[in-house]
Amino acid sequence: MPIQTPICDFGKKAIPFELKSTDDKIFKLEDIAGKNGTLIMFICNHCPYVKAVTKDIVEDCKNLEKFGINSIAICSNDSVNYPEDSFENMVKFAKENYFGFPYLTDETQEVAKAYDAVCTPDFFGYNKNLELQYRGRMRELKKLIPIRDGESDLFQAMKQIAETGKGPKEQIPSAGCGIKWKHD
Repeated sequence: MPIQTPICDFGKKAIPFELKSTDDKIFKLEDIAGKNGTLIMFICNHCPYVKAVTKDIVEDCKNLEKFGINSIAICSNDSVNYPEDSFENMVKFAKENYFGFPYLTDETQEVAKAYDAVCTPDFFGYNKNLELQYRGRMRELKKLIPIRDGESDLFQAMKQIAETGKGPKEQIPSAGCGIKWKHD
């Protein structure tokens, strides 16, 4: 049974972070903040829900650049118990899927906890003031197959945020595998 994201906490400010990307650069929130908005995605390599929409993520992020929106993805999963989500496999996953955005590792899981991320994929769409405006799904999935009938929910929401600074009032939660937390 997939885990669903909570309702969008409109206006909540993005939390600063500093994480290493798959190309060995360090990224801070201010490095990736877009002129008209910022999309922060919690994903991983092994989740079937992420795999189902990876092509859409890559395509939408590329198209959102035209609207002044920058995107990043963060993997916070426990890579000891889920080796498919290791940093080396993140590098491979980003290359194989032609990521045009930074893919960051959150080894301590502090960033995922700070954002209250619950599943993969979990999308956080911010306006130009880094105020949360979207916490919904990429698009409808039926038996892990994306229903591609026009622009995705995510793309429409982020485009609206770029143009108006506000996200849609009605949002359908994202659903996916729970983040794989480390247990001490």
